[in-house]
Amino acid sequence: MTAPKTPGWLDWYAGPSTPDFPLPPGAVDAHCHVFGPQEEFPFAPERKYTPCDASKDQLFALRDHLGVSRNVVVQATCHGADNSAMLDAVRAAGGRARGVATVRPDIGDAELRELDAAGVRGVRFNFVKRLVDAAPTEDLAAIAQKIAPLGWHVVLYFEAADLPELAGFFGTLPVPLVIDHMGRPDVTKPVSGPEFGRFLDFAGRNDVWVKVSCPERLTVTGPPALDGERHAYTDVVPFARRVVAEFPDRVLWGTDWPHPNLKSHMPDDGLLVDHVPLIAETAEAQRKLLVDNPMRLYWPGETA
Repeated sequence: MTAPKTPGWLDWYAGPSTPDFPLPPGAVDAHCHVFGPQEEFPFAPERKYTPCDASKDQLFALRDHLGVSRNVVVQATCHGADNSAMLDAVRAAGGRARGVATVRPDIGDAELRELDAAGVRGVRFNFVKRLVDAAPTEDLAAIAQKIAPLGWHVVLYFEAADLPELAGFFGTLPVPLVIDHMGRPDVTKPVSGPEFGRFLDFAGRNDVWVKVSCPERLTVTGPPALDGERHAYTDVVPFARRVVAEFPDRVLWGTDWPHPNLKSHMPDDGLLVDHVPLIAETAEAQRKLLVDNPMRLYWPGETA
């Protein structure tokens, strides 16, 4: 028996537009998810939300429609530490996908090696207070020690206001850090202000990669990526441009499909591709963001 969706849940956008911006050959969607399908891959009992289904086949159809070459499939919190749906998608991609898993501190070396062989290259930890019961610092410290020999990284999801209390701890971790959605800056504050400055300083002082993703999640004034709008989320653009300019070799991009837990609107993923040249304004910056950087992190030694 399948569980009903969370009330008010917004399903992903069906029939996305064809982007005007042609992605460079080898482009990587470095942040996306799969949900279920629930009948095949049940959601975790401890989940904070129940989404719609968003299968690997639907993800791959979007990949091909947008002109993406590869995906990084990030474990969704609705699946907890059961990585089965994510792994199924990565294996089905035939080398064109990598995975980011959720694991528990008691995981053994043999299981980690199995995940590595399947295509997993990192673990994700969520510090967003509305999505977790407590900051998982002890678990993360233990797991980081275990994954370091594999050359994996840690993907971190947190909000800007919480970085001051977390930055010191993050800096002690013995692995590279990948920050989701620019650390969720408050885009009503100045891009040159102290809060975003703290984030940039943190990224500059540590082994940090930054995803300039999810403008639809950060925006306050929009306009949304709907109805043909190709200059969407103008309030977020200065923040992403600043990150791309300061860390050209350590930025990543992703769709965040199927966009879990959005409240105000569901963006057209084709228009999200058209957002890319607003934040990476030259062909060189676009190639680094979309091809060179994710290939170096997730497919080292391979060519796009």
